[in-house]
Amino acid sequence: MYYVVTTEKPFEQAVADLDAAVKRHQFGVLHVHDIGQTLRGKGQAFDGECKVFEVCSPRHAAAVLKSDLRLNMALPCRISVYTEGGATRIGMISPRDMLAMLSDDPALAAVASEVDVATRRMIAEAA
Repeated sequence: MYYVVTTEKPFEQAVADLDAAVKRHQFGVLHVHDIGQTLRGKGQAFDGECKVFEVCSPRHAAAVLKSDLRLNMALPCRISVYTEGGATRIGMISPRDMLAMLSDDPALAAVASEVDVATRRMIAEAA
């Protein structure tokens, strides 16, 4: 269910490379949440770095919503760049696995599979 790779790149380089990879694959970056900064700004201890990208392909999102509007709660896809144990990691929850838990619609499974392949490629390019 979790798909995570470790990269030798510094955190900020992995963030920049993920941003570029998302755009190359014609997905949009809707927002980037800086979890580490947010937590530290709220007085919470957080030693690492963590940025969560909300990414979306309008074509795929429309197909998911056409299948079942309730699935809006599973959108957009999220890809994280974070540090753990001194390493930089890039990961996500598999769209294929997540949507399979929410629906048994074969058309949705095909869309989720396409998104899964695309997001794994983005992560590979950024790593």
